[in-house]
Amino acid sequence: MAIEKVREHFAQWHLQHKIQELSESSATVEMAAKALGCEPERIAKTLSFLVNDGAILIVAAGDAKIDNAKYKAIFGTKAKMLAKEEVNERIGHDIGGVCPFGINDGVAVYLDESLKRFATVFPACGSSNSAIELSIQELEAYTPYQQWIDVCKGWND
Repeated sequence: MAIEKVREHFAQWHLQHKIQELSESSATVEMAAKALGCEPERIAKTLSFLVNDGAILIVAAGDAKIDNAKYKAIFGTKAKMLAKEEVNERIGHDIGGVCPFGINDGVAVYLDESLKRFATVFPACGSSNSAIELSIQELEAYTPYQQWIDVCKGWND
């Protein structure tokens, strides 16, 4: 189970107890915000894309949308999300629980600037009813991210 991989990931820092398993689904931004009692924009959604035959993850604020021009400027290709049936195989988590923790080797992770306006955010933890509250510094520390990028729109209008 993917949530177990995430627990193992956080066990390195003795933080597995911070993972919240919710009684209701957190599979979408709206559902997660309702289940956690927070604003939807504070949900750190993890989006999976295909770049040069490899999978990448972009963690962005719940109210942010991918800006195709910005995405292409950074990755040199049009934004193409992984097909639903490819996500678990390539990333190691199912849709609804995709997160940047406990992922398959070779998956590049990027953090979007849209997250930096919050003291804490809530990424999923490998299942469709889990989350963890992390500060931006903790997100950086516990995520194997490559770099911060600016590929989103709609959050700073």
